[in-house]
This record gives sequence, C-alpha cells and structure tokens, in this order.
Amino acid sequence: MTRPKRLVLLGHPVEQSLSPIFQNALLTHAGIPLRYEAVDVAPVALARNLEQLRVDGAAGNVTVPHKISVAAHCDWLTPIALRVGAVNTFWTDDGTLFGDNTDVGGFVAAVRTHVPLLPDHARVVILGAGGSASAVLAGCEELTVGRVDIVARTPARAEALALQFGSMAHAATDLNAVLAEADLVVNATPIGISGEELPVDPHAIGPRASVLDLVYRRGETPWVLACRARGLQATDGLTMLVEQGALAFSRWFDHQLSPQEMRTVIWSAIGERR
Repeated sequence: MTRPKRLVLLGHPVEQSLSPIFQNALLTHAGIPLRYEAVDVAPVALARNLEQLRVDGAAGNVTVPHKISVAAHCDWLTPIALRVGAVNTFWTDDGTLFGDNTDVGGFVAAVRTHVPLLPDHARVVILGAGGSASAVLAGCEELTVGRVDIVARTPARAEALALQFGSMAHAATDLNAVLAEADLVVNATPIGISGEELPVDPHAIGPRASVLDLVYRRGETPWVLACRARGLQATDGLTMLVEQGALAFSRWFDHQLSPQEMRTVIWSAIGERR
C-alpha cells in the first residue's frame, strides 16, 4: 500500500479517545512526519468525509458509531472485516478505500492477558449488538468458546447478529439466566464512556464470571469498579485499545516497528493508566 498522507480517527464523539496520544508517539518514534488527528464526524457527514479522505490519500481508525457504516463504504475488505461486517482500521490507495478490523485481534489479546484461565468451551455474554459486539464474536470464534449469548436493547439486532455467526451465537431471551451461567461478560456498548450508568447490574452476574468492559476512562469505568466491589475479576478496555492500535499501525506502515517496541512506546505515551 502507498504510505498514508494523512492519519485520522473518525467517531462521534472522539474527544475521550487516547488513540491520538499513542499513535502520535509511535509516529515520532518511527520518524514518520505525520500527525494523527481525531475528527468528530456526525453520521450525516460520514459519506462526505470519507470521499475527502480518499482524495487526501488518508488512513486511520474508526470508532463508535461508524464502524458498520464505514464497512459499507469500503471498496475492499479484509477477510476478518468481511466476517465482522465492521471496520475500525482503514487506508486508501489511488482512491480505493480498504477496510480491516483490528478490534478482533485486540479483543483476543485482552482476553488472553486478563482471562488466561478462561475454560474450554466457555459461555460468553456480550452486551450490545453493534460493530464492537461483532468483533467480539469473531474473537470468540478464534478463542473457540462454546456459546455466546447476545444481549441488546433491540432484540432484532441481537437476532440478526446471532444469525451472522451461526450455531455458536444466540440472542438472549432470559438476561438473568445467561448472566448467572457466564464465564465471561463483555460490555460492547458505549455505556460508561461518561456518566454513571451501568450496562447491567453486577449482582446479576454469576460468581465465576470474569468481566471485560471495552469502554475505558480515567479512574476506570463505573461498571468495572462495581463489578470488583461485587468480587468479580473485572478489566477495562485499555489493553484491547493498545493491541488494536499496534495492529493498525503495522497495517499502515508495513511492520516498521516490532510488536514489543510498539507496546513499549504506547504504554509509555499513555502513562499511568489509572
């Protein structure tokens, strides 16, 4: 691929993201004369912005709520992005828009780091049915879990996502029952980015479950803190963010830095995570 002429993060909102901090640190470390910028794009303006990015020869990342929409605008998708139906990493080459999904690799790395004893054929509950939830399902396929129950405010979206992933996935019909039996509960909704709302009551989660909140924020999310107070092992989404960001940088710049070198630079740029 042609080296990007511009690097952006597309989302709405984007001001809370740590991606510009560590991606700019990676660019500086690698001696690449670019700056990574966060661009707040309302859904109605997404198509227009993507057309401009084609002209600019840009690359970048995508966050909520645009991951599924960007996939629909791409001319070519990697196999994993096609499987997920959502894009969080993109690049352009001679006007062609390419889409990838590094959230899958980021999720798998986070589970292997924070839930290393996840049992074989584990039962997983995913809260949400958007692009992040789809990436988690693809990661669950790689982790060879036994069953995934999808919980969404709109049941039809959970049912559609379950159909996309076949016999492993199910739209939950009894929230309390699936939470009580879960080995891992994943929040793949934006709940917790701000405010004190919790995606589900921690007391509804069975005592053997681990919790992974894909949301992150300074001081950790209210749900992570509430789950720990309940006695559950709970982790926020910072490790997933770091891992997917390193994978994205490798896509754009052809593995110019080693994985360990990138992790060192990223964690140093983020500083004290709490």
